[in-house]
Amino acid sequence: MAHENEYHDNLVKMLELVWGEGYMAPGGPGNVARLFAGLETRNKRVLDIGCGIGGPAFEMARSHGARVVGIDLEAPLIDKARAAAKGLGLDDRCEFLAVEHGPLPFPDESFDIVATSGALTQTADKAAVYSECLRILKPGGWFTCYDWMKAEGELSEDMHYWFKMEGLTYALATLDDYVRDLGRAGFESVSAEDASDWYRVESRREYELIKGELYPRMAELLGQRDADHFVENWRALVVVCEQGEMKQGYCRGRKPG
Repeated sequence: MAHENEYHDNLVKMLELVWGEGYMAPGGPGNVARLFAGLETRNKRVLDIGCGIGGPAFEMARSHGARVVGIDLEAPLIDKARAAAKGLGLDDRCEFLAVEHGPLPFPDESFDIVATSGALTQTADKAAVYSECLRILKPGGWFTCYDWMKAEGELSEDMHYWFKMEGLTYALATLDDYVRDLGRAGFESVSAEDASDWYRVESRREYELIKGELYPRMAELLGQRDADHFVENWRALVVVCEQGEMKQGYCRGRKPG
């Protein structure tokens, strides 16, 4: 089955307005630094799963000295990432590929690090992704992840409303689920960090920004209808974050060897 592209142009523009040029998940360069904290990255080969339009990959190359291959299911995003890489003079260190669901198109033991930021939250079979990551990592290589997660229990009507406003496919899991499934896939030294407190504050700051100072620019760039939609979208996000239902977290694990 062909992948249906969900990240339309105005959504991408909105995410960049709030999160920075090239970014489709929060945190910017600081998020990349947290993903790589304590890891040796210089001249290491890094796979960025769900690379979007390339912002994190460019930061991995520029500030962390990595050689990056970014992959995404949405070909239009890959086209934007390739064009941006060329414009930034990073196309010798950042390669981008559109892929399909299923096994990763890389040989065994071909990467030093696999990183992903805000992408696995939309993948139902996370365990299959972990197994593929283990396969393509070199012995001693690391999987490192930042993601949108959920609290224990059934999803509330507030969460379902936020999904509706987002217009994206979500398959949320708990931080404990990530840790358990990484261990089951064969990773060792698995660790996790709950970052929900950080984004609970950040989401409120973003909401105040977009309904205030940023709104005129949004209306100019996106049109008033979409601008108003995104204000309501962020209001719904703040609700589930402040209720403690929407979580944010980091986790990582090492391939034995």
